[in-house]
Amino acid sequence: MNYSTLLPELENGVLTITINRPDKLNALNTKVLEELNQAMNSVYTDDEIKAVIITGAGEKAFVAGADISEFTSLNDDRGSQLSKKGQDIFFKIENCPKPVIAAVNGFALGGGCELAMSCHFRLASANAKFGQPEVNLGLIPGYGGTQRLTMLIGKGKAMELMMTGNMIGADEAKNLGLVNYVEPLESLIPKTKEILNTILAKSPLAISKIISSVNFYFNKEGFIEEAKLFGEVFSSDDKKEGTSAFLEKRKPVFK
Repeated sequence: MNYSTLLPELENGVLTITINRPDKLNALNTKVLEELNQAMNSVYTDDEIKAVIITGAGEKAFVAGADISEFTSLNDDRGSQLSKKGQDIFFKIENCPKPVIAAVNGFALGGGCELAMSCHFRLASANAKFGQPEVNLGLIPGYGGTQRLTMLIGKGKAMELMMTGNMIGADEAKNLGLVNYVEPLESLIPKTKEILNTILAKSPLAISKIISSVNFYFNKEGFIEEAKLFGEVFSSDDKKEGTSAFLEKRKPVFK
C-alpha cells in the first residue's frame, strides 16, 4: 500500500512506521491518522509482520502534536467524534497482538505523546521532550492522554503536567516510568530492534496473551468520559481563543 504521510519499512519481520511530515514536526492530521489506521490493519493481517516500531522523520520530533488548523471549525459534537476516532486508532495500536514499540526521537507533545503512550512501551532519544500542552489552547487531551498518562506515571504528576502544560525531558520521563530506556539518537532504533529481537524469540501466542492480559487491567470507561469532555470544550470561547492565538502566534487571553 502507498502512503503519503508514512514511510513503512519491513526488515526481518519488524515493520518500522515513520511518520513523515518533518516540515510540520510530524504533526497528526486527518491523513496521518487515516494512514496509521490502514497501516495497523495491515499489521493485524500480514503474517510477515511480527512487530512494529513507530517513530518520526528527522531529528527534531516524534510527533509534536495534532494539526491545530483542523480544530478551528469543530463544534462539540464534531470534537467528540474527532476524539473518538483518534482513540479508536490508538486502541488498535494498544491492543495489537504483536508488539508495538515507540521510538521517540524528539518532541512527543499532545497527540504525539498520546500516540507514544498507546504503544506497548517506549524508548526515547536523549533530546526527547514529552508533554500534554492542550490546556494552553483551552483544550484537554482527547486521544487517551488523560487516561494513559495517569496509568503510566500516577495521578499527581499526570495532573500537574496536564494542568500546567509543561514539558519534561527524556531522563525525567524515564524516572517517572513513561519510557523504558533513554538512548543517544543514533542508537535509538538499533536499541529498539535489539529489544524486539529478544521478544520475537519468544512464543508469539504467549506475547499476544501478555498484551491482552495487561491491557485488561485498565478500565475503558474513562476513555468514553474523556471523549465527551473533549467535545464539550470545543464549543467554549477559551478553545476558540486558544486555537486562534496558537495559529496567530500570540499569547492567548482566556476568560
